Amino acid sequence: MTATQTSHGVADRRALAGGLLLGTAIFLSPNATAVDSRIDSQGVDQPPPRMGDPLAGLTAAELQIFSEGKDEFLDTETVSDGLGPVFNNTSCGACHSNPATGGDSVLLETRFGHAGGNGVFDPLPGDGGSLIQISGTGPVSPECFGETVPADANVVARRRTTPLFGLGLVDNVADQTLLDIAASQPAQVAGRANMVTDVASGLARVGRFGWKSQVATLKTFSGDAYLNEMGITNPLFPSENAPQGRDDLIAACDGRPTEPAELEDDGTALQAFTDFMSLLAPPPRGTINGPVQQGEALFGQIGCADCHVADLRTGTGSVFPKLNNVTFHPYSDFLLHDMGALDDQIAQGTAGSFEMRTAPLWGVSARKTFLHDGRSTKLDDAILKHDGQGKAARDAFSKLSTADQQRVVKFLNSL
Repeated sequence: MTATQTSHGVADRRALAGGLLLGTAIFLSPNATAVDSRIDSQGVDQPPPRMGDPLAGLTAAELQIFSEGKDEFLDTETVSDGLGPVFNNTSCGACHSNPATGGDSVLLETRFGHAGGNGVFDPLPGDGGSLIQISGTGPVSPECFGETVPADANVVARRRTTPLFGLGLVDNVADQTLLDIAASQPAQVAGRANMVTDVASGLARVGRFGWKSQVATLKTFSGDAYLNEMGITNPLFPSENAPQGRDDLIAACDGRPTEPAELEDDGTALQAFTDFMSLLAPPPRGTINGPVQQGEALFGQIGCADCHVADLRTGTGSVFPKLNNVTFHPYSDFLLHDMGALDDQIAQGTAGSFEMRTAPLWGVSARKTFLHDGRSTKLDDAILKHDGQGKAARDAFSKLSTADQQRVVKFLNSL
């Protein structure tokens, strides 16, 4: 159900939780670092979170926010709710389901465009690009079905769904932290922060979400997906996507033509998605034994850890205390890197076609495909397909003995 049909319960409980959080913040240690703390708000030792679980130690009010946000995340949208006129799926959970709600999937999206001989990429917005919405609200009209790659596109790329576990922590990392990482990296592999205008705040921020780090905050990420994946207009993205770029089809194909007088989501569902993702626990670490520790040492020695940074620390900007002053382990710098032959020929904003965000490796053991387009089904193959700024680490991995390569893979499978 969309936010216009939702009671004010979620918003009211979030406000209540915020008040409780502000009231208890002075009792928190400024040096709290345990992202996987098992002590709940009643002081009871709890089992560590599994994939899809909320952060450990949340209050009852925060758990209620998480639960209601998850319900919204799983809710199936219909045309009467505002689905369409073009869309890719009917719920967030339909694409983020492996191995639990909030994960990834083997589903691939399609982007297209035109790469000119002058090196300029045109996303062909007049043809509905660069993201294709594969479904439509038909059979209202023969033209109200899903989009296709237009004849004037000479570039087509696929993108894999990314997992959402632990992203509240990533959202709460200060921009300066990521800028400092970029400045400290060896010149030959140094990443680049993708500076974007955050739609939610209007501020220039360091992007960190999406394959091109094209989104800076979870709230903007939520609003963008609500419109571009389901066709639900919301306060951050208030205009419908025109089927195949044709504005004249919006009126005929939109099953709930309320804009601009009324948005399909008044912001309640948008906030619910943001809160749910904020409170999703990071993936739990697997067994750490001798071969895993040896593999981690090798991972660092061959240069993988230069970009797949193990440790980051959050700032103090979240209303949820469990996200503040936390050291966590995503194995990513969230920066853009030149990936050479992995260039997908799709540029987004200032991110070049050859640039990709360092994929976080936490939870990689649960994934079924790897790299931005899912071209690899094995971790060692994904490593060997690295190029550009990842080439030196790739070559070093290829020179390891078979036994040492297996140790690196065992380490990755422990994340």
